[in-house]
Amino acid sequence: MKRTFEQWNNRWGAVALGAVVVLAGSALAFTQKTKDEGHNPPVNLAVDERPVNRETQGRASYAPVIKRVGPGVVKVFTTTKAHVAPYYGPPGMDDFFRRFFGDQFGGQIPQQQLRTPRQEGIGSGVIVSKDGYILTNNHVVDGADEVKVALQDGRHFTAKVIGRDPKTDVAVIKVSATDLPAVPLADSDKIEVGDVVLAIGNPFGIGQTVTSGIVSATNRGGGLGLDYEDFIQTDAAINPGNSGGALVDVDGRLIGINTAILSRSGGNQGIGFAIPVNLARDVMESLIKDGRVARGYLGLVPQDLDPALAKEFKLKDTAGVLVGDVTPESPADKAGLHEGDIITEFNGKKITDSRQFRLQVARTTPGETVPLKFLREGASRTSEVKVRARPGEEELAKNDNSKKAETDDNGTLNGVTVSDLDRRVRQELKAPESLKGAIITEVKPDSACAEAGLRPGDIIQEINHKPVKNAEEAVKLTEHPAEKKTLLRIWRGGVSHYLVVDESDENKAG
Repeated sequence: MKRTFEQWNNRWGAVALGAVVVLAGSALAFTQKTKDEGHNPPVNLAVDERPVNRETQGRASYAPVIKRVGPGVVKVFTTTKAHVAPYYGPPGMDDFFRRFFGDQFGGQIPQQQLRTPRQEGIGSGVIVSKDGYILTNNHVVDGADEVKVALQDGRHFTAKVIGRDPKTDVAVIKVSATDLPAVPLADSDKIEVGDVVLAIGNPFGIGQTVTSGIVSATNRGGGLGLDYEDFIQTDAAINPGNSGGALVDVDGRLIGINTAILSRSGGNQGIGFAIPVNLARDVMESLIKDGRVARGYLGLVPQDLDPALAKEFKLKDTAGVLVGDVTPESPADKAGLHEGDIITEFNGKKITDSRQFRLQVARTTPGETVPLKFLREGASRTSEVKVRARPGEEELAKNDNSKKAETDDNGTLNGVTVSDLDRRVRQELKAPESLKGAIITEVKPDSACAEAGLRPGDIIQEINHKPVKNAEEAVKLTEHPAEKKTLLRIWRGGVSHYLVVDESDENKAG
């Protein structure tokens, strides 16, 4: 899969790697479950967390390493079926409808139905357990109706998507096989700039290819628009089709999942990014165990320090994060943090900036109590904070796309993702403080919800005449429906109105 993101400096673009054809579906969907998730046993991984043997980095050949690792890197083929999606017209059409019919109709009436053709994609994956678990990128399998895997020895399997996490671009798929050639996992926190690395994948679908380079940087933000970015940067040649492939050290251990490149042309120019295997492993284990990723939450707004702010707060440098806001009754509030505090250390790790801080908090297990250090009016203080699970951002009918039997209940409002209302969202939407509900953050374009007129930014106030206060309530009200028609009361643009979403078989889109 190939996908272009925002331009850097109007010249450079960060390109996610993978299939030759872009897959249908949104990269913003929350983690999705499959049929038999929820209570899976822990995956049996081969882990080798010793520091890399740096005395061997000047070896004459890496052929022995590739012979061991190569069989564990696979080709991933995806297919997305043709489907019909509503089309709402060109930009500005919303204003046209509001002008003649009022705010309640703006953007709600599809102008026509567009048929999306069948699409195919190619990427890579890494076998991490002998019983068939494979790590790859979310953007490789996102929206795919069918996923197939080809091994180096010629075997082909149909794979099942165990879970996806668009916030880190990690996905886990599984094939039904045993005694597969799994690649051992290293401790990616122990790699250093200058370490030799090998990139293995399936560029342009031509077959397994190996390139070499070094670790150019660590803890890099790639500017891909992901919520959590902590990339390993490498100059090993990476090209479209390498997405989901392996970045290994000279001892043949997995240190990263190749994800993106920074390029003017769309091809390799020596700046590639890989997701550290420690982060990918955390996500994978959560997806396998729970079907979703539960992330830590503190309830504060972290702000980067620049030289001007550091001077005003009488700091020696810009390390740490400035607390810009604290949510009442949140873990941060209960730990005694105030606006204007500077957090310098969290859970034993020095804090450098807000990106790194958010990642450390997110990777903390909800319910865990961890120490933190901060400065207040120049004085150093310590406290403990009990990290909570991040509220909201739950997918309605959470088992959507799980391919369950037709007799199984898969809820209503499939393809809709919701989140809790917070201060920032209220300000952006100019929503009154008295307004209660759950905000829609995504609507899949081929869903009955999209056809009915739901769209991101709508606030669900009622579901079947029952009031909705937050995302959790919205999820519960869609889990066990009496029928497949759902009456919604939504708020949009200062006006509330009702609509009906019909997900009965005879009315499904596609």
